[in-house]
Amino acid sequence: MALIKDIAQICKSKNAGPFSVTVDVLFEDHELYQKVKATGVLNAELVGALYNVDPAKVLFTPYDTASAFKMTFPRAISAGDIGDTDVYGAQQHAPMLTVDIPL
Repeated sequence: MALIKDIAQICKSKNAGPFSVTVDVLFEDHELYQKVKATGVLNAELVGALYNVDPAKVLFTPYDTASAFKMTFPRAISAGDIGDTDVYGAQQHAPMLTVDIPL
């Protein structure tokens, strides 16, 4: 088992407009990326569970050429609205860091 924070080169988040956030997980080693992809652990259902959103509203895309996964989903609170604690969406990747991958 290995945590995303220990095997991914980059795990970051940012706004994808004022109503969505995107999380990117990138791997330096393409072979490792393929192993992670083959586990099927990273998917829309996981993102839905981690971020409390309907998995049907998650755009989950593996990018083989870049050895990366991109996950875009609706924000709970629009960027800059009352109650928003992360206007840039830059801290939303944290739940993804502790996802355990069976390698």
